[in-house]
Amino acid sequence: MDRTLVAQVRRFNRTVTQRVGALQDQYLARDRSLGEARLLWEIGDGGRDLRSLRSDLDLDSGYLSRLLRSLEAAGLVAVDAKASDKRVRTARLTPAGRVEREILDERSDELAASFLAPLNEGQRERLVTAMGVVERLLTAALVEVTVVDPAHPHAKACLDAYFAELARRFESGFDPARSISAEQEELRRPAGLLLVAYLRSEPIGCGAVKFHDGEPAELKRMWIAESARGLGLGRRLLATLESHAADHGSRVLRLETNAALTEAVGLYRSAGYREVGPFNTEPYADHWFEKRLGDPSA
Repeated sequence: MDRTLVAQVRRFNRTVTQRVGALQDQYLARDRSLGEARLLWEIGDGGRDLRSLRSDLDLDSGYLSRLLRSLEAAGLVAVDAKASDKRVRTARLTPAGRVEREILDERSDELAASFLAPLNEGQRERLVTAMGVVERLLTAALVEVTVVDPAHPHAKACLDAYFAELARRFESGFDPARSISAEQEELRRPAGLLLVAYLRSEPIGCGAVKFHDGEPAELKRMWIAESARGLGLGRRLLATLESHAADHGSRVLRLETNAALTEAVGLYRSAGYREVGPFNTEPYADHWFEKRLGDPSA
């Protein structure tokens, strides 16, 4: 890793933590830390189960418990078992907690406004635009991509969402039974593999490859949730699948796609795939692509 880039990130972190008041024990001049204030905001008026809080905030269970105990002691939060499932513990704001959250909301608005007030209109636009870029890139950096068994519930959820989107976007609809197969046994090593992308422990995308010893590998089931598009995840999944195919010994990777999937067509072309003649009888395909793995020109 370039040490200059690392140093720039560290300098940015120091500036932000100081400017937002993260170094102060009494965040926004209230008698609690930034962690406690953020937890109050995340619990919200409707309450939250502890598992989702841990996942969304990426908190250690012990640290989350300490924050909740502190808020309970202050009379701001109550933690109890969910009525419909005693195994699930939920946190909810007390009346005093809702008042405190409103105060924190007001002061958070004031803090945000203080970022903008000293700047002219052009500088404000530049700052807010830059913040949006930073947020998207930091979110992209949180995404984890891993090999998952195709029978896993997360894999099935992604594939169901993928099939539903194709059915909406294809003029003739989409029936997986009519398409060239990519069954579970075909997407499980050594026949192939399936990747699932996670953001805060939630599955947000998938992609698969089928291996054929001595023959080109096949790319299958590329899908990104609408909420995660624009993070560069499609290109990351594609590159990871290419790497797995190359490690398996494949020298060529092939795929077919439908003209309605304009984003996918653009991705493949920009990633070095060249359009070729039909190499299979996929009924939903309008374009066929292939890429020679390890080709510098690609």
